[in-house]
Formats: sequence, structure tokens, C-alpha cells
Amino acid sequence: MSNLEGTSPWPGYREVPERLNIAREVLDLQVERGFGGKPALLHSGGVLTYGELSRQVDFFANGLSGIGIKRTDLVLICMPNSPEFAISYLALVKLGALPVLVNSFLTASELGFILNQAKPRFAIVEASRAESIRKIRLGGLVEKIVCVRGAEGDEIDFESLMFGHTGNLQAVDTGADDPAFIVYTSGTTGRPKGIVHGHRWIVALGDLNRLRLPPQESDVVMATGEWSFISALGHNLLFPLRNGVRGAILTGRATPENVLEGVGRYIVTVLYSVATVYRRILAIANFEKQYNLSSLRCANSTGEALREVTYHEWKRRVGCEIYEHYGVSEFQLVIGQGPGNTVKPGSIGKPLFGVGVSILDDNGRSVRSGEIGHLAISTEDPGLFIGYYNDPDRTQSSLRSGWYCTGDIAYPDEEGCFYVAGRSDDCFKSRGIFIAPTEVENALQKHPCVVEAAVVPEPDPEIGNKIRAIVVLQEGHDPSTALADSIRAFLRSQVAPFKVPQEIDFTLSLPKSPVGKILRSVLTKSRGEC
Repeated sequence: MSNLEGTSPWPGYREVPERLNIAREVLDLQVERGFGGKPALLHSGGVLTYGELSRQVDFFANGLSGIGIKRTDLVLICMPNSPEFAISYLALVKLGALPVLVNSFLTASELGFILNQAKPRFAIVEASRAESIRKIRLGGLVEKIVCVRGAEGDEIDFESLMFGHTGNLQAVDTGADDPAFIVYTSGTTGRPKGIVHGHRWIVALGDLNRLRLPPQESDVVMATGEWSFISALGHNLLFPLRNGVRGAILTGRATPENVLEGVGRYIVTVLYSVATVYRRILAIANFEKQYNLSSLRCANSTGEALREVTYHEWKRRVGCEIYEHYGVSEFQLVIGQGPGNTVKPGSIGKPLFGVGVSILDDNGRSVRSGEIGHLAISTEDPGLFIGYYNDPDRTQSSLRSGWYCTGDIAYPDEEGCFYVAGRSDDCFKSRGIFIAPTEVENALQKHPCVVEAAVVPEPDPEIGNKIRAIVVLQEGHDPSTALADSIRAFLRSQVAPFKVPQEIDFTLSLPKSPVGKILRSVLTKSRGEC
């Protein structure tokens, strides 16, 4: 295990106390520190200070208690990022209840599996995203709906519930290992998983956040993802609160223009997004002259490989550093670049101090430099999830000999930097040789005409699989056989000949998951549709 260069943990780093409540850790303690009058959340409607947020969390928690929500109850949260989301999450955690976080755009059929498994008593929704929940409630899967800005029928009005129950509230005395919240994956690689995290997560991961990117008093932190995803929940809401800085809430879709406007509006200093958003921003001609990005001290990328060409173009045009980091929903942040180490474009950096992470071969031994293996996290690490909700078999199958297997294939270099080759399910063999799509995609994106690319196998009776590339072109370039040949010729200078795609198809866009990951499984099923 390697550590960040030039960074030293402080006394008590990642030491988790026996009794711990996330709401107290991120909010109550900040008010006790004297931060009550300091801005906590910036949003389209104004500013919430730490003191105001704390009072509203207490009011809402009192209201939830008044309608029967108690410790260990599961309550669904289905809404876009907003002050009401923050208030709902923190109020439930303060009561010892478990927020169940789902993507707010899920359809009724997609939500059906989750609700049948989790069986939450109540759902807290925002009116514009309530249709799916309302359909499901007719089937008796949800007892009551608390609705933000637009309650209907017998639904409970969010605002009335909050402001009808004033008074301070002490956080429930929860243990560090007690379940605190559940994040449901979107189910793009199978049935959705309910990932249960304990209260210990806020110290184990919050300290990693502080170490990788030490907060500054003037920081304004914005993420482009919905808080139903654990990366955005931590980086945009919980970590800024715990660090005593400001979180900026991006309203609406994470379009390039909306993100750029948000940076200027809120004077954002630290931006978190996914590689797809950065690539789309860079596709806008002269964006750096149209928007005020001078406040940015750094940007951060996760979700999928950033690519070297994206890194270099961002630095050239924007001027600030862009740090790549890696995480999984079962942990959040495992490995990452930061100001304490030298950025190596193309890598995800080095394991963060004290994190139990390794790359293992098929026999469970750590691989040597340059060797490909399975990226795994120690089951002894306090940041690791407790398990999959109501699914012990799935939990057990993901754990092997003291390691949680992430499903990602990676390799280390001689300096201890990690490189993700792709998901184990995405890698394939061609002519009997192991092909890592990420490596070929990185090379493809260096071509001046290519914006994005995905590599998938094309079954072939002679060589097992042909290598197929699906390419999105820069504006002003048209698909042609000549261009495909040009791309292949370029690739021969970047990768070994056996890694050059036999087939190159062009498309206007690539299918993406809600967090911006390319859905290669869709591409393998859609042959001829691009």
C-alpha cells in the first residue's frame, strides 16, 4: 500500500469513536464551534447558515417524530439536490432512522424492486419527481408521502410538517457501527443494490477527504451529481459541512452551460464532476472566455477514466489542476490525486493514507508493477459498507479472504500509482490476448477528431472477439471510411497492433448511466443501431 507524498495524518486520523451520529458530527458540532452565523449551503433561493440549517433540521426531525418516524425506520428520499434534501437526510439520521436514497428520475417500475426489498414506511419526495412514488403508493408499498412544494390529497406537506414543530432536538445516541443510511444503485449492471453504510463512514471517509484535499476557509464546494449517489452526497453536502465550509447546490441538469454558470454564480473554488461533463465542457469553443472560472482552485473527476488528453486540455484552457480519484458506492473514495502528490495523467493516483487497498491476482496475492489484477478493499477498513440490505448472499459473495472485491481490474506502476483497466465484465480477449477497453479508449481520445469513445467486443468465430470502437466526433467532422482508417493509423502509434480496433463505428452520443458511466452492455446489444 502506497501513501500520498508530502501528506501527514493528524493525531486521531480515522480513529472512529464508539458512539457517533453523522448529523451531530457534520452539523451540531459546527454550531457548537461558533459557526452558527456562517453560510453552510448556497442555493438558487439564497443562503442557509449553519445555525438556520441546524434549526430547520431539528424542526423537521420533531415533525417526523410526531408522525411516528422512529429509530431504525427506513424512509425513502426521492428528490433533486436542494435544502429540503439536506434537511430531510440530516433529520432522519439525527432520529436514528435510515434515509434510503434513490435517483429521483427512476420510473415506477424501477422503483418497484427497491420498495419491495426495503419496504420504507414513508417517502419524502419533491412534487416534480413524485409521479412514480404516487403510482407505487396505490399498490400499498408506501404508507405515507411527505411532499415538498405540492402535496396532493392525503399527502403531508413538507413545509407544514417542519414549521409546525419547533424546538431543539438532541441527536439519538447511535453507535459508530449502527446503520446510518442506504444508497441504492441504479441497477445498470443488474438488479439494484441497497448499500448500507454505518455512522463510522463520516469519520473514515471524511478524514480521507480532508487529507487528500485540505479544506480552505474560503472554499465553496459544488458537485454536479445528485446526492442519491454517495460521491456527491459526501463531497457536496456532508464533507463541506463537517469541514465548516460552504456547499453550493447546482439546480437542474448538469449540462456544461449550467455547470459553468454555477461556478461563476456561487464563486466555486472546488468542483466535483465526472469525466463526461468535463469532456462536454471542453467541446464548447472558447468556454473559458465566456464564463468566469477564476475562482476555481481545483476540479475533481471520478466515475470513469478522465483520459490524459482531457487532463492536459483542461489545464491548458482553465489553468487550475484537475485531480482524478476513484471510489465505489460501497466505500466512496479509495484512491486519489491531490495537492500532496504529483499528478500522473491517466492514473487515479495512489492509495490514500491508511486505506486498506490492494491489487490482487487470482490467488489473492498482491501483483507486481505492471501486472493486472483485481482491485480490492480490506474488510477491516472502517469506511467499507456494512452490507447489502436484506441480501446476505450478495454481501457474502463480494467478500473473499478479508477483501471486498470491487469488480474493477487495475495495475500499479513502479511509483505506486494505480491505473484502472476497466470493469472485469468489460474486459475481453481477442486472439487469446487480454484487452482492457480503457487503454484503447484513452488512445482513441488523443485523436484530434475524437470527443469520446467506447470499446466493446464483437464476437467472431475465428479470433474469439473483434475489437469494436464506437466513436463520437468533434463538431465539424463527418463520419467516413477514410476517417476510420486515419484513426486506425493514429492508434498504431499509440498502442500495440493487436489492440487496434478492427471495426470503428460513429455515433452522435454514447449511452450513459445516471452517474455518467458509459453503458458498454447497451452498445454490445445495439450492433447496427449506432
